[in-house]
Amino acid sequence: MAKGFEDLISKVNSCSIKTVSVAVAQDAPVLEAVREAKEKNIANAILVGDEDKIREVAQSINMDLTGYEIINEKDTYQAALKAVELVHTGRADMYMKGLIDTKSFLKSVLDKEVGLRNNRPLSHVCVFEIEGINRLLFLADVAFMTYPTLEDKVSIIENTVEVCHACGIEMPKVAPLAAVEIVNPKMPVTVEAEELTKMNEEGKITGCIVDGPLSMDLAIEPEAAVHKGAEGRKIVGDADVLLFPDIHAGNLVYKTLVHTAKVKNGNIITGTKAPVILTSRSDDAQTKINSIALGSVMAEAMKNQ
Repeated sequence: MAKGFEDLISKVNSCSIKTVSVAVAQDAPVLEAVREAKEKNIANAILVGDEDKIREVAQSINMDLTGYEIINEKDTYQAALKAVELVHTGRADMYMKGLIDTKSFLKSVLDKEVGLRNNRPLSHVCVFEIEGINRLLFLADVAFMTYPTLEDKVSIIENTVEVCHACGIEMPKVAPLAAVEIVNPKMPVTVEAEELTKMNEEGKITGCIVDGPLSMDLAIEPEAAVHKGAEGRKIVGDADVLLFPDIHAGNLVYKTLVHTAKVKNGNIITGTKAPVILTSRSDDAQTKINSIALGSVMAEAMKNQ
């Protein structure tokens, strides 16, 4: 079971090396991540975009492009289509966003001809390694689904649990979060959390343990269960997955962790035929490397399904 990103990278190194297809690759942090991913045997890369600009950016960071396949396409969206088609046809194992806006990138993911549609709702999973916590934490959804319905939350859980399984967590504990840990009819989030728990108990949501509603302290702090007399809960401060009620709660927690705590993180879009690496322009190269490693373990797990 991976407890940190070094464990994930070790897991990747025990598998066949994967290939990431990068859409609009003329971006310094992305090329830095691609270079380090190759040096650490995490993944090879095919670079799609304006070749002149790719070479110019590579030169600016002293990156040797020998051995990289470059596909020249100056038009941004056409470059994205060519890059995603490489994954669609099996020439690459995962798809990564470069210097292209998120809307256009996701449009290419959903393209009916060459995209990665899987007839499932897409959702975003962020994986955190946080100092002081002895396991990886999986946050969903902090960036994609805005106001998930009960049905959406089922899909988010299913998508996130697949990522957990790929990382070696056989029976992840999923905490549907709320402000309180008791059901209050005036707080619909708590009602939905209880329903998700029942669905898990009835075998409608499998491969995990769901226990909600849970407040954040009960989800991640074992001592909170003692203080609140909640030792009998299925989750007592040892949640693996934090399921947020909406994008506001998820994004606020995500950014608070990134900007105030000592963390490492990686991000992935799930619900697709192959892993999709969607990172922010503000993410550093290390986050992008971690995301490629996460995509690699997912690609290996999907290959073995």
